[in-house]
Amino acid sequence: MADIPLSLAEKTFILHGVDANFRNDGRIRNEYRAMELETKLMPQTNGSARIRLGNTDVLVGVKVEVDTPFPDNPFEGKLEFFVDCSANATPAFEGKGGDSLATEISNTLALAYQSPHAINLKTLSILPHQQCWKIYVDILILQCGGNLFDAVSIAVKAALYSTEIPKVTAATLDGGKPDIQLSDDPYDCIKLDAKNFPVLVTLCKIGDNCVVDPSSEEETCSSASIVLSTLPDGRFTSVVKMGHGSLQPTTLIKTLEIGKLVGIKLNASVMESLKKEDALGTNRPIFGFLR
Repeated sequence: MADIPLSLAEKTFILHGVDANFRNDGRIRNEYRAMELETKLMPQTNGSARIRLGNTDVLVGVKVEVDTPFPDNPFEGKLEFFVDCSANATPAFEGKGGDSLATEISNTLALAYQSPHAINLKTLSILPHQQCWKIYVDILILQCGGNLFDAVSIAVKAALYSTEIPKVTAATLDGGKPDIQLSDDPYDCIKLDAKNFPVLVTLCKIGDNCVVDPSSEEETCSSASIVLSTLPDGRFTSVVKMGHGSLQPTTLIKTLEIGKLVGIKLNASVMESLKKEDALGTNRPIFGFLR
């Protein structure tokens, strides 16, 4: 992520504000910025979502296809993440500047979803040892305004929630070769069970305190961050430490406790919003890129 050039006075102002539990945009330490989340934007995909969190803008598309399962997991499907950092998001992404960040985000997401408590890949199996569904999650970072990991994870959860997989009406072996038939009805689909999908919660250490949903300016003032993959029940599927700074054991324990509480609330809020949007049906307005 690109560092925002700040003067010593600006960094001191941010540090003192965090110590006083009053950040420079008026939030307290454990408060998120207002976000806009919308699903089913792209009809050519099986699922999609877009999130705007402050100045951060992320678009996610999901595609499914029939594939062969891994030999060591013959009863499971596949889930892969691909991240592309648009050169227009920030000058630091020009050329190959965003490649390392894209790899870091995709690896963190893969680590978060590798737990069987997060997603049951066995539901993606069609014919064991023969065929399964493979889910491609393509993530495009349109604008970088801080807290990319959290924004990406929320958009991924929303896109997977909206994903519709064609229903298999028949799956047989014909002469040793797999033969499957899909339903001709475009509305005859299966939806993924998204109730246990995790979200990433980034806690950014500034001074002696940690803040959630850091802005670009706050990320510049931080020497270390903890990215927690949190399930709706508060369990962690992964803990990733970033930055060159260190955390004392007491600070780390406090950070994990805060991340657990924030993650539970964030998961509940995201699912509530998705269900409300889903309840609107096909008559809901689609804003897309109009604003």
